[in-house]
Amino acid sequence: MSTTTLDADIAAAPPQAEPEAEREVVPAPAPAAATAAPAAASAAAPATPAKRPRAPSRERTFGTKVAGQPAFVLHSYPYKETSLIIDLFTRDFGRVALIAKGAKRPHSQLRGVLQTFQPLSSSWVGKSELRTLTDAEWVGGMLPLEKTALLCGFYLNELLVKLLARDDAHPRLFDHYVATLNQLAHNEPAPIVLRKFERALLKETGVAADLSRCIETRRAVQADVVYVVDPERGPRPERAADPWPRVAGKTLLDMESEDYQDAATQAQSKQLMRFLLAHHLGGAPLNTRQILIDLMQL
Repeated sequence: MSTTTLDADIAAAPPQAEPEAEREVVPAPAPAAATAAPAAASAAAPATPAKRPRAPSRERTFGTKVAGQPAFVLHSYPYKETSLIIDLFTRDFGRVALIAKGAKRPHSQLRGVLQTFQPLSSSWVGKSELRTLTDAEWVGGMLPLEKTALLCGFYLNELLVKLLARDDAHPRLFDHYVATLNQLAHNEPAPIVLRKFERALLKETGVAADLSRCIETRRAVQADVVYVVDPERGPRPERAADPWPRVAGKTLLDMESEDYQDAATQAQSKQLMRFLLAHHLGGAPLNTRQILIDLMQL
């Protein structure tokens, strides 16, 4: 089920009694007779190597009870009279959709907990793609985002909601997200912090090209050559008719090494990342980016 279909189904669903949390189904043990083998047959049978356990598939996470999972709220919206649907970014399960029952009630323990940019310990249960939140606790240890840093945080959340598939784990990206929030809270230069996160996001989702190697010559990018970047393949020397942003080879090399101290690198990387994100978003607008552009030209 796609994110768009899920959200549309939720919005169109008629009011009904809120479902109870689904129980985990534990398979019954196999009969002893089925597991026991005759002694003679065991002695005669040649030894076989042990099978490597299969990695759990995404579907196997459905129906499990998850407890104490590090998470952040990316987005939430009302569901029925007293509940919320929340988009949660978790370290080990990726982006998950959960029903927070009764979270809108005045005395709900969840009411003040499910806030953006607050580190949480979360628990849930359920078999479908839309599961039920059973507990969420504030962990603490992070400074709050304020002013421009707060807008930058909403920009990060919008990128994650629009570019990450649900139930696709990205633990390294989760750690990068935490580090980025901390950097913004400590007033580190927002343009540099955002460029690093944008690049990390494209790498983790598997759509970032290698900016250090020319796709035509297969040789290393030269600092004094001007390039354009094919969003699907990578950099190549510019041509007169190219409509794509032109960037110096030095900028591409700086981006690969996460060195944004040069003013030209900052300016060109901003234009390049805006172009690449627009391509991978299929032209879908980023509302928070436009606000940031209006305020700071980030």
